[in-house]
Amino acid sequence: MEKRWIVHTDFDAKKLEAVDSLENNLHISRSLAQLLVLRGIDNPEEANHFFQPKLEQLHDPFLMKDMAKAVNRIQKACKNKEKVLIFGDYDVDGTSAVALMYSFLKRFDLPMEYYVPDRYNEGYGISDIAVEYAHENSFTLMIVLDCGIKCHEQIALANSYGIDTIVCDHHLADDTLPDAYAVLDPKRNDCPYPFKELSGCGVGFKLAQALARARGISDKEVYRFLDLVVISIASDIVPITGENRILAYWGLKLLNKRPRQGIESILSYSHIVRIENPESQKKGTIFNQLVKINDLVFNVGPRINAAGRMDTGRSSVHLLISETKEKANELGERINQHNSQRKEMDSEITQKAIQIIDKNHSFKDKRALVVYHPDWSKGVIGIVASRLVERYYKPTIVLSLSNGIITGSGRSVQGFDLYSAVCECSHLLEHFGGHTYAVGLSLKPEKLDEFVETFEKAVASSIQETSRYPTIDIDEEISLDEINKGFFSVLNAFEPFGPENPSPLFITRHVYADSYRIVGKNHLKMTVYQRDRRSFPIPAIAFDMGEHLERIRKGEAFHICYHIEENEWQGHRNLQLTIKDIKFDFAPFDRIDKKP
Repeated sequence: MEKRWIVHTDFDAKKLEAVDSLENNLHISRSLAQLLVLRGIDNPEEANHFFQPKLEQLHDPFLMKDMAKAVNRIQKACKNKEKVLIFGDYDVDGTSAVALMYSFLKRFDLPMEYYVPDRYNEGYGISDIAVEYAHENSFTLMIVLDCGIKCHEQIALANSYGIDTIVCDHHLADDTLPDAYAVLDPKRNDCPYPFKELSGCGVGFKLAQALARARGISDKEVYRFLDLVVISIASDIVPITGENRILAYWGLKLLNKRPRQGIESILSYSHIVRIENPESQKKGTIFNQLVKINDLVFNVGPRINAAGRMDTGRSSVHLLISETKEKANELGERINQHNSQRKEMDSEITQKAIQIIDKNHSFKDKRALVVYHPDWSKGVIGIVASRLVERYYKPTIVLSLSNGIITGSGRSVQGFDLYSAVCECSHLLEHFGGHTYAVGLSLKPEKLDEFVETFEKAVASSIQETSRYPTIDIDEEISLDEINKGFFSVLNAFEPFGPENPSPLFITRHVYADSYRIVGKNHLKMTVYQRDRRSFPIPAIAFDMGEHLERIRKGEAFHICYHIEENEWQGHRNLQLTIKDIKFDFAPFDRIDKKP
């Protein structure tokens, strides 16, 4: 599918003034100064905070609405040795939050258990089964992580049993909050907390931080859990800006220096280990100097998630709180097996979903896709929805049947608010929740046809033309002679990359190639250069773009958009362009002005 390139240019006078200031004060190239301005950083002081995040810049946790109430209630539980149930969602964010809270509260000798609901029998959020379990086992306080903001009925049931609930969530709330003892959610309308985009584990971290301060415990004792927080930030795809950037930056440092046993095990099973003894390198192992956000997104997060998809999220928590290498490796191997099974299952279901769509011609003219099969595993339908969005580039919901109720996961395209579209169908749904780009929902089978029709109308009436076709968001145009180790060194300081701080994407026009060849299945490897610039040829790799080889071989000039990365081979490190797209025509690119 042809992709539109959108290049962010046309700086106004105020932005140009900021670029001048950053270039002169930080002694960096103009291109790098423009990158900072595009990220909303327009003065040297902000740039220093960006390049050197400090834990002292974290906000006071007591700024969060209901934080003092939550801390006081836990203090009371500690004093009276009440039984406390730590409850969390079955995904990475929820299980990492449970591991954090359980590990931190252990120091207070509370009678405690953790509870992760079964994805298939209980579903998302607090279940009646969980509340009944708490009641039958004499728990008087539930700390709920990464869910709960919409669980009105279940919290009311807990209240009827005399069980207090502290909700730590980061999802959008209804106009009316559940009647919990305390509701910690920076997105609630009356919450003055300055940063709104914490992960669920991040909200749990702020609760631990507040409790530590109330009990005279050093913040350093809470910082020990930042490795769990960064995994949640990476896996839950929250913006890596503001407070999340600080948490992610220091979480990665901790994870690379002293990863807990469970995380070390996951890294080893995903064939990513830190360089400690290069001579011990095993065949097929990727040795990174540092574990980065992408490693967490594509290797660590899916393995932690796999336990909840294929077995139970309790296994993930158990792994993350493991204190011995032997136990961690045993659990890590089991979870790795679950991940392999998950890959096979989601591949099979994706192929079946593609067959359904391609055989039914009515899908072609629809603005959205809703695909249903009663036998699909609801543990992987969110992944399948993502794969279908990549293929068809339409807002997509994949549905399956579980215990007589249809459940589904949806994924969106760039610039389209899927959550708002689902809200327009709320009268047909039993439950729903999520974010702009990802939703979960459930409905009765007899409502399916009406839901499909209503959802299609909601999408068709609100989706913009720009969201109907895939785009590549490009930061700026540079020439190849700007790329050197000094440029890359500053570029590296923009990490950690993620939503709202993506790895910078550049374009260079009118390039030519030498040493071109196909590697792997269909990957184009070459060196690229500009004839009219005094630049050295730079190695480049274009994954799955072998179809361009013939035109490149004929000597045609072409345009590239790419990331600048460092490639290591046989102990040598070299800069390499990772090409995201290639164009041969010289028509003007689409341009928009992105305001910081």
